[in-house]
Amino acid sequence: MIHVKETTDKTGNTGARPEAFIRNDQFNFIKDQTRILVTGQATGNDAEVLSVLRHLAHEKVFKLFPSLTAEQKAVLNPLASVKEKADAEAFLAQLEPYIIPFKAVTDAALKKLFPKAKKLKGPKFENIDFKKLSYLAWTESSSLMYLVYEKDGRLEGIHGSLTRSHKKGICAICNRHSEVGMFTAKTKSSGQDNYIKRGNYICQDPNVCNSNLNSLERLGEFTGMIQK
Repeated sequence: MIHVKETTDKTGNTGARPEAFIRNDQFNFIKDQTRILVTGQATGNDAEVLSVLRHLAHEKVFKLFPSLTAEQKAVLNPLASVKEKADAEAFLAQLEPYIIPFKAVTDAALKKLFPKAKKLKGPKFENIDFKKLSYLAWTESSSLMYLVYEKDGRLEGIHGSLTRSHKKGICAICNRHSEVGMFTAKTKSSGQDNYIKRGNYICQDPNVCNSNLNSLERLGEFTGMIQK
């Protein structure tokens, strides 16, 4: 169920304002669509082509949200009017109050997720904007990386080593070209003392990855591959 907040405008009228309903990855997808519209406006002057671009952007964004309320549609509708960079910036700024922050993480929760990490320091929560996260990751002791993500409404965690490659490549999580490193983790195989190493290249900087991530599909595939 979508809850709404009662808000009062400058004239004293009361209206319904939807609660946050946009995940970070969905916000990034919308941001990508605004870039397409701005680029199309700057490089072409065919009104019909531009109209098609706006229609496609509108359709793709609305497809992200199968059960939009009238209030939520009103929040997203200005996308179709984006032409210049300033339009895109203004539109994205007015979406920010509707972004769902990443699930709250505490030191106690981290100890439960990583019970064997006795000297776990954890990230500096005060420096983190949880609205800009699709997953939480940080490194300790130069190469040990911890990653926390949400699955079926609860937090899950994986950890492994991150070997920096000093080169650019495609990240397995965000599917963008960036500075990547090889993340590898040990998982138990059949037998008490048998382990298998699994891994892939991911962004060295989790902040860059979270800002690029426009779908949770590959994040799910990556974490599933590590843990299977």
